[in-house]
Amino acid sequence: MSAGTAGVVTLGESMAALGSPAPGPLRHAPHLTLSIAGAESNVAIGVRRLGHPSAWIGRVGADEFGRMVLERLRAEQVDVSAARTDPAAPTGLLVKEQRTPDVTRVQYYRSGSAGSRLCPDDLAAPGSPAARLIADAAVLHVTGITPLLSPTAADAVRHAVGLAAAAGVPVSLDVNHRTALGTPAQLRAALLPLLPQVTQLFAGEEELLLLADAEDEAEAVNRLRDAVPELVVKRGADGATLHTAAGVLRQPAVPVRAVDPVGAGDAFTAGYLAGLLDGSTPAERLRLACLTGAFAVSVASDWSGLPTRDELRLLTAPPGTTLR
Repeated sequence: MSAGTAGVVTLGESMAALGSPAPGPLRHAPHLTLSIAGAESNVAIGVRRLGHPSAWIGRVGADEFGRMVLERLRAEQVDVSAARTDPAAPTGLLVKEQRTPDVTRVQYYRSGSAGSRLCPDDLAAPGSPAARLIADAAVLHVTGITPLLSPTAADAVRHAVGLAAAAGVPVSLDVNHRTALGTPAQLRAALLPLLPQVTQLFAGEEELLLLADAEDEAEAVNRLRDAVPELVVKRGADGATLHTAAGVLRQPAVPVRAVDPVGAGDAFTAGYLAGLLDGSTPAERLRLACLTGAFAVSVASDWSGLPTRDELRLLTAPPGTTLR
């Protein structure tokens, strides 16, 4: 696939992120780290680092957190020309606690946030920055998070997918279910109507069952694989599986010392979409996705560990390697 002018365009909420620097209860942390977070902006950063254009559409508050979100994305060369600053609502906040070395807890403070106030009017005007970006995209990427933020955000996702379909732009959808935002039934109600316009569907093993309302994976795949050309099942440390009309491809995970799993699924998706824009084969896209996912878990951040193109070979170096 040749990349459209805007490359991969994402739509969703980006937030400020606070994190504890070491394992233990958050209340005892001597200080917190400050960064940004958001599944869709993570994907935009990952695609851009791999050499393709990307853009993020959404709302932030007229506050320091909102300014930080936009500055960080601009620093990563992500196009934020269609992002809006909402003076009537705050930027959302994510707080990540490394409760034990192996258990991470994430809390969201996004009720009434600027991102939850995303609406079709943010995209609707013909010739607006958002409408132009979507029409010029190689891929529009959305997730199951945004439609559950609010009714207007759900309408915005539907409108964006409709704009993409009208322009002949492929749509990528990552289920990315957040239990705090909605029930499985609400997730299905939001996402199943979108599937006729979706080209790539990404889901974890449990998310696949939730979306298909199935008892096992075989049943879920049977229900969904005819609805979308590419069904990608993310399996974490067990790699990934791609279901297409041509058959099934399986890819093992890249061995890595895991530090933080948060953001690994977004990194995986970014790698897959970058491979799509590279014109790679499905097997090559799956390998790149597993490689970028491995990079993400090796760093205690949602996105800072995402690799550039020339860093991809680093995970194949023997332990203890020093590059001079």
